[in-house]
Amino acid sequence: MGEPAGIGGETTLLAWRRRYETGSPVFFVIDDPQRLGRLAGLLGWEVPIQAIGAPDDAMRVFADALPVLPLPQPVASEPGRLDPANAEAVLEAIRQGVALTLEGTAAGVVTNPIHKLVLMESGFEHPGHTEFLAELCASEQPPVMMLACAALRVVPVTVHLPLRRVPEVLTTEGIVQAGRVTAQALQRRFGIAAPRLAISGLNPHAGEGGRLGNEESTIIAPAVRRLQEDGIAAFGPVPADTLFHAAARRNYDAALCMYHDQALIPIKTIDFDGGVNVTLGLPIIRTSPDHGTALDIAGQGTASPASLEAALRTAAEMSAASQAFTHR
Repeated sequence: MGEPAGIGGETTLLAWRRRYETGSPVFFVIDDPQRLGRLAGLLGWEVPIQAIGAPDDAMRVFADALPVLPLPQPVASEPGRLDPANAEAVLEAIRQGVALTLEGTAAGVVTNPIHKLVLMESGFEHPGHTEFLAELCASEQPPVMMLACAALRVVPVTVHLPLRRVPEVLTTEGIVQAGRVTAQALQRRFGIAAPRLAISGLNPHAGEGGRLGNEESTIIAPAVRRLQEDGIAAFGPVPADTLFHAAARRNYDAALCMYHDQALIPIKTIDFDGGVNVTLGLPIIRTSPDHGTALDIAGQGTASPASLEAALRTAAEMSAASQAFTHR
């Protein structure tokens, strides 16, 4: 479902409408069928909505209608207008998606954007989707966020922090943990037999021999050595300003970046509409569009479904790679 006042509903409708054009995998939606029907009517789109009783029904329905596993919405939503009364339904949709994937009746979870503030006002105690998913999966290790598009995969080692706090929070152990989870996921979820990891520096010119900072020598380089000792093809620290051009990208399968914008600026520059958020380190496959709720354009029919479509394709590809890895 995602935030019902945001653009998730209309991008979902569009993803189904464009299913043949984009080669979409079969998917179903956990949402209120009446909400989606009203939204399609508001936008003037012909989208048949079919309530289903179980995920298996989606295969039968998908060609002719959008399959929806019903989850009633307490309060009718209006595009662009948040209502905390719907917060529990938003969370319940995520719970059901995770449960269905854990039991194997769904191949993965693709989450539409949520509005964290309205959820927190309703008692939600997690910083975001990732931490909530980890709790639902009873994950034994902290999950890792990857942003992926066709040309680049990036992993921010530190995420939602003020920039001034990054050097305080960044640790060798944190880099090693992120590198291990990333390398394992590239093997098991992406079908890459021998993943190569580029590790960025933190400071300009990767510290320039200590003249612009010593985190590269005291924190990052020791992490690279430990990853190499684990048998992971990691290299760095590499100056971030030379890490993302086309020739450099051919040398690695994923780049570990030291802070949020160092990772997100290059991928959003390369493929703003096609970027996908992937959660690594969970026992399930989870992807999501790499954008927010966009309340300012909700209900106008102008939102691009490209990122959601990419998230659906990525989840299907990860599922296929996971099955191949398990049976090899």
